[in-house]
Amino acid sequence: MAEYLLRRFLQAVFTLLIISMIIFGLISAVPGGIMNAYEDNPDITKEDYARLRAKYGLDDPVPVRYVKWLGNLAQGDWGNSFVSKRPAIEEIGDRLPNTLLLMGVSLFFTLAIAIPLGIYSALKQYSVIDLVLTTLALAGQSLPVFWFGLLLIIVFSVSLQAPGGGPLLPGSGMRTPGEAFNLWDLIRHMILPVTMLSLVSAAGYMRYMRASMLEVIHKDYVRTARGKGLPENLVMTRHALRNALIPIITLVGLDLPYLFGGAIFTETIFAWPGIGRLFFDAALKTDYPVLMAVLMIFSALIIVSSVLVDLIYTAIDPRITLS
Repeated sequence: MAEYLLRRFLQAVFTLLIISMIIFGLISAVPGGIMNAYEDNPDITKEDYARLRAKYGLDDPVPVRYVKWLGNLAQGDWGNSFVSKRPAIEEIGDRLPNTLLLMGVSLFFTLAIAIPLGIYSALKQYSVIDLVLTTLALAGQSLPVFWFGLLLIIVFSVSLQAPGGGPLLPGSGMRTPGEAFNLWDLIRHMILPVTMLSLVSAAGYMRYMRASMLEVIHKDYVRTARGKGLPENLVMTRHALRNALIPIITLVGLDLPYLFGGAIFTETIFAWPGIGRLFFDAALKTDYPVLMAVLMIFSALIIVSSVLVDLIYTAIDPRITLS
């Protein structure tokens, strides 16, 4: 185990180094680069513009600038936002709890919907219920995420009204402006974005769960368990489900970094103040320090999640080893 973790750590460091080169190179290749944020400002003179270029080291060759940026990054200096003038890592830290809350709840409901329905669909293969569930899953996967989100807002925040007046469900933000925080208000604001993410994501997970379960229930060890006289529910949970979950764990592990990214469409459509919305705003305003910080953290999470998936494999299936 220790040898495996050390090897993966060294691989992670090398991978992140390559990724950092690509990110910095792409940002440096943008015409105007980080100075785009100042080009349309009438209050900045040519002399100010030149001083800013010198301040950001833009007169140095790209390799020199990259080494300086990487050195600052290693020391915890992720740069300051061009918009708020605050450290980029603080901007991310302020939004992170909001994204974790929204995406954690969405992932819970996604798996709570997808896994039971996928199992049931597999056990009732080719039945009417299986046909209906498979059709709904295909429809859910085919829905454009932004269209579905806008549809939810139009129906529940515009067309339908609450008994006391106002929209039935709020369509933006995570709390009502001007009101003190309360849990029910937060839950009402979460219903639409969680519904959008859960239903769209559950469609894909359900199809994978169904396919994985169908493959497992025809294996020899499942037939042997039945032949020993074990109850069917025990055969399904201890022998079939445990092995069928391995592909789902892979998908969840790969999706975790995207959950951190905040499902940019979701947070943008519903104005949820999370990492995804921060990344979208930073891209619009050419706030490169924030963009690069989010991309580096996103890349690190992909690597970490892949290691966690490998570790979970060994806990679920003893046949899998890390040697």
